[in-house]
Amino acid sequence: MDIKDVLKFLKEYDGEEITIMEVCGTHTASIAENAIPSLISNKIKLISGPGCPVCVTVSDYVDRLIELALQGKVIVTFGDMIRVPGSKQALKDIKSQGADIRMVYSPTEIIDFALAEPEKDFVFAAVGFETTTPIYALLIDELIEKYVRNVWILTALKTMPQVIKVLCESDSKIDGFLAPGHVAVITGSEAFAPIAERYSKPFAVSGFEAQEILASIYALIKLRGQGRVVNLYKKAVSPSPNDKASEIVGKYFEVCDAAWRGLGIIKGSGLALKKKYSCFDAGSRELINDFSHNSGCSCGEIITGKKRPSQCRLFGSACTPEHPIGACMVSNEGACFNYITNNRE
Repeated sequence: MDIKDVLKFLKEYDGEEITIMEVCGTHTASIAENAIPSLISNKIKLISGPGCPVCVTVSDYVDRLIELALQGKVIVTFGDMIRVPGSKQALKDIKSQGADIRMVYSPTEIIDFALAEPEKDFVFAAVGFETTTPIYALLIDELIEKYVRNVWILTALKTMPQVIKVLCESDSKIDGFLAPGHVAVITGSEAFAPIAERYSKPFAVSGFEAQEILASIYALIKLRGQGRVVNLYKKAVSPSPNDKASEIVGKYFEVCDAAWRGLGIIKGSGLALKKKYSCFDAGSRELINDFSHNSGCSCGEIITGKKRPSQCRLFGSACTPEHPIGACMVSNEGACFNYITNNRE
């Protein structure tokens, strides 16, 4: 179908109200940046889900990183993590007080640090979904190969299907899912088929351009009530899992329960280093029963689509991109960040 026809259909849609959740932070950003809600009928409700890895990282994980830094460990992380609030402060706060916090673009940069400064201990903040877990597995591979013994990782690695099941069981108002394209590259599109069939909800695996997202929204409306998965991102996603990624992840990681900010413990929704490789673990498993989020922050309701960011009493006043109180305001993939910077409604 031509994109002009898709746009016309979506703008003029006057059927029963439909709610579609995107569960990928990159989709959240693209929807906001391209003002997609303004291009479609107000009877099509787009809500953000738990697709931003920074947003679903619990405050106690940040507290553990801070504790390690104050013990003299060098914390290495991606840029967003340095601003994620813990229970009392963020990594950026202790960095300004003299803690050694280093931002990188690739996890393997930590190896160069470790080899250049063998007298120091380094910890990488390994946060992410299925998309980034293979990178951390390759990091362990290289640490072993190069016999680097002053590097550890603190993991907060999560998997997408289990949290989507929780969403389906707790909120029947979601009529369809814009499935995460990056995750599907690793898992394959059929990873979502059992959930679609069980809950009779359609999934559209989508790319990230505006036209791709609009086409996926159109497909979900047409498939409403059907437990099917459609792959509209075939240039990058196949039905089956990526074998190489699955092999390297399976070598070092195993399924575990995981704590999600605002959601608590979700069984089987995480990945932890196998006990055989626990010598590289900076205490990740100790965090599994310890979770919290900031008082007054509506993060839990926002990442499950029960509230729009503007419905949080802290939004835009106490909580802003410059002074985030909730993790959803930190990352450019976070719902609150995108609502406030792109005026998404």
